[in-house]
Amino acid sequence: MFIDRLIQQIKLKKSNIVVGLDPRLDMIPTHIREKSYCTYGKNLRGAAEAVWIFNQEIIGSVHDLVPAVKPQIAFYEQYGLEGLEIYQKTCKLAQEKGLLVIGDVKRGDIGTTSKAYSDAYLGMTDVEGEKIEAFFSDAITVNPYLGDDCLKEFMKDIVDYEKGMFVLVKTSNPTSGQLQDLETEGKKIYEIVARLVDQWSKKTIGVHGYSSIGAVVGATYPEEARNLRRLMPASYFLVPGYGAQGGTAKDIIDCFDEGGLGAIINSSRDILYAYQKQVNGYGEKDFGKAARAATLKMQEAINGLLVQEGKQYW
Repeated sequence: MFIDRLIQQIKLKKSNIVVGLDPRLDMIPTHIREKSYCTYGKNLRGAAEAVWIFNQEIIGSVHDLVPAVKPQIAFYEQYGLEGLEIYQKTCKLAQEKGLLVIGDVKRGDIGTTSKAYSDAYLGMTDVEGEKIEAFFSDAITVNPYLGDDCLKEFMKDIVDYEKGMFVLVKTSNPTSGQLQDLETEGKKIYEIVARLVDQWSKKTIGVHGYSSIGAVVGATYPEEARNLRRLMPASYFLVPGYGAQGGTAKDIIDCFDEGGLGAIINSSRDILYAYQKQVNGYGEKDFGKAARAATLKMQEAINGLLVQEGKQYW
């Protein structure tokens, strides 16, 4: 079961960090871009190959420190088929390095469309009776706003292939409240979604009491997170918004349960581009070492607070 594998890796590595693989071409070190453009040209292939070189170094630098990575597919789709090829290769490399892969694809649609998304990212694609894997991932992010029949289409693959999904509940962006905080019958929209997730989560409970049906809950809304931890006791939280978006270790403490589990914290920019801040003195040529140092710093901050709050899980 996905959630059991995730918790096992969290405990093994003493780390509840997921590295968001959101490669921004203008932030990739200059020498990588120049090398790729020289070989392939300043085109979609050249850009995609620069991303691939960058991702290989990042994964190689942090794979022993974190349980999972989260590639955001939009950063690959923008380079067309070449970019999707790099997305696929990135997911496979992470898997080979022992990392769990959370595909940040935010899929969700009606009926057979959601089933097709699920086949593409969680299950297998049927080609005349042959089952073929299109894109590897251990779990994906899902948009629930088309309703209950949207979510149910992912469930068969989650059960059959022991995969997982994280449902958008309370996102980290500043204007999330425009819709998610609206009230109907005395309840906010994100609370209604949380209750829906809680119902689905009961269908896939693992040995640690958590479900493979988790929730995306932003670090930038600590009070809401405290409420959501109560509403979704069996759901693991995928928590974006740490670092560059303003979330701190103190902001995410209530995402965890009393035993220090229950949440995995995402960081993208602060780790990927740590070289730009000269973390530990590492510059552009040592961007992988800078990423590793930033990961260790984040791990120390979160684990230190968990110990302080009496929520040590190791």
